[in-house]
Amino acid sequence: MTFTTTLQKDAIKIMLLGSGELGKEVAIEAQRLGIEVVAVDKYENAPAHLVANNSYVIDMKDEVAVLEVIEKEKPTYILPEVEAISISALFEAEKRGFYVIPNAEAVNKTMNRKNIRVFAAEALGLKTSKYEFVTTLDGLKTAAERIKFPCVIKPVMSSSGHGQSIAKTSNDIEKSWEIAKEARGDASELIVEEFVPFDYEITLLTVRNETGTVFCDAIGHVQKDGDFILSWQPMKMSDTALQKAKDIAKTVTDGLGGRGIFGVEFFVKGEEVYFSELSPRPHDTGMVTLITQSQSQFALHVRAVLGLPLAYTTYGSGACGAYKAKNESHTPTLTIPDSAFSENSFVRVFGKPESHIGRRMAVSLVLDDDVEAAKTKATEIVSQMEDN
Repeated sequence: MTFTTTLQKDAIKIMLLGSGELGKEVAIEAQRLGIEVVAVDKYENAPAHLVANNSYVIDMKDEVAVLEVIEKEKPTYILPEVEAISISALFEAEKRGFYVIPNAEAVNKTMNRKNIRVFAAEALGLKTSKYEFVTTLDGLKTAAERIKFPCVIKPVMSSSGHGQSIAKTSNDIEKSWEIAKEARGDASELIVEEFVPFDYEITLLTVRNETGTVFCDAIGHVQKDGDFILSWQPMKMSDTALQKAKDIAKTVTDGLGGRGIFGVEFFVKGEEVYFSELSPRPHDTGMVTLITQSQSQFALHVRAVLGLPLAYTTYGSGACGAYKAKNESHTPTLTIPDSAFSENSFVRVFGKPESHIGRRMAVSLVLDDDVEAAKTKATEIVSQMEDN
């Protein structure tokens, strides 16, 4: 197999539908191979806009607007990078001959928690927590009683933990109902999940194309309010549990098909492994691979999209700490400690044009032979950062 690239008018062109910090790293990796990148998002100066060849600001849920920009740019590959997007536009783009990554049906199933949970549990028979879907407050109350407390309540379509909560008793239900309205996507339907008293949770980055399927080392992570604050690689786990996770990840990604990287999330309790969620694109917890692997998750995603070999090697253990904004600002600035710039630590600032309390603005990255030491230092660096 050979790869040919050109910077002329017939160059390979990737369109990112969603241009956040993950899309920014994909854009950088694509441009390293001479690929033209078009970044699309709902707001100006999104992170990937800062490095793309061309950028657009549109209503991502507007089918006509999405199709207009696709027809104007005629990309070789379309990479959806957000949940809040017009799925109908992606199906129509495929009908018109455009290549959606991994494919429109896979995006349809995975951008919505209802679709992917039903597909995984009922179509594929994978082990998951108990769940029900509801559309009303009364329905939520009834479902929570059946699932039993504590239970996890999430909008069927959202990201980064927006709208997610845990109801510990029936007294928390109305509050959870209000929190769900904060969804970054669609809060018209909620999933009520059994709370699994897991020992830990992981992301298993699963990369596939015609050359085969490759798994990155398991990534452990800690979440707060449904969004990761710390991730590390590798996650220490038994060979039995890891193999179960790989088997499940391959089953579900083979079922979805297409090219690209999938962030497959699991709850692990002892040797039991529960499928949780899946993203058909690079995963936020996978930013740690920027320092732990010779080919980061972003580089592997681009390779997979292009149909290239997926080989890589690991550099060692590492950790990634997420910095969340503490202030609201239209002109945010970050203060970063000198410790973020040591021989084995790094920082990645996303360049978001505005900060909102709780918005992820940067990450600290630490490489260390001792993963616990890496986690400690990454956390310390984040604790010393400030924004205004």
